[in-house]
Amino acid sequence: MAGKVSLILFSGNVDKLMAGSIITSGAVANDMDVDVFVTFWALLHLKKSGTPPPTLSPEAGPMAQQMMKIMAEKKIPSWLDTIKQAAEVGNVTVYGCAMFADMLGLKKSDLDPIVKDIIGVSQFVDMAKNSNMTLFI
Repeated sequence: MAGKVSLILFSGNVDKLMAGSIITSGAVANDMDVDVFVTFWALLHLKKSGTPPPTLSPEAGPMAQQMMKIMAEKKIPSWLDTIKQAAEVGNVTVYGCAMFADMLGLKKSDLDPIVKDIIGVSQFVDMAKNSNMTLFI
């Protein structure tokens, strides 16, 4: 193992979720383990049903709709499919945030099977303290 990346996905915007999944894939390609902590608006996109429609960050501005169209035309895998593909190749572990899951009344069974467990932030911070990189997206 070349190291470990701890990644926190906070935003529910598809461009930020994509950035996190691409970083996950790149870390796996570099023989790194990846722990992904999914909280707040990003956690909503891991629900098995009733997920919000994809939106782009306000920074995308007038290009937002054009980017969504280009992604569809080029058949770019979703952020979640990209993480799942990375997990097939390397050591990727996805965790849901206990606080936000509790606020929404979500259980692990309500989330995509990629989620290994629902944990508290202190557990994630303890895991992340020995990472080579910690990124917040």
